Amino acid sequence: MTNVTPLPARQAPPRVQTDRAGFGELRAELHKRSDDLDLVELWAELPHAERRMLLKSADLLQDSTLQISQLNKRERDALRGAIHRMSSYANQLKGRLHGSRPHPSRELASHAIAALKEGNAQAAHHWLSMIEGGVA
Repeated sequence: MTNVTPLPARQAPPRVQTDRAGFGELRAELHKRSDDLDLVELWAELPHAERRMLLKSADLLQDSTLQISQLNKRERDALRGAIHRMSSYANQLKGRLHGSRPHPSRELASHAIAALKEGNAQAAHHWLSMIEGGVA
C-alpha cells in the first residue's frame, strides 16, 4: 500500500487575522506593557540619579540599582505612575516655554506678505511653499 496518498486536509483560517491598520503592532505594545517589558527597557536606560528621582516620586524606599523584576506589582505600578506624572509635567513645561514664542512660520509669512506688497509673486510663492512644506 505504498501508493496511498493522504486526502487533502482543509486548512483552518488563522486564529489571529493579519495585521489591520497597525492593530498587531498595538497588540504587541499592549502585551509589552502588561508584561512590564516597556518599563524594563526604560529603567535599563535611565541613569541612577533619574532612577532615584522616580523612586522618590513614587514614594518607594528602594535602591536605584534594583532591576524591575525585583519589584512587586504595586511598586512597578507606582513607578509607572511616577513616570507618567513626570512626563506630563515635562510636556507642560515645554508648552509654557514654546507658548511665549511666536510660531516660526510667522516670520516666513511676514516675508511672503512683504514680497506680495512688492509685487514679487515668485518670492511670495517661495515663502509660502516653505510654510506649507513644514520647514518652520
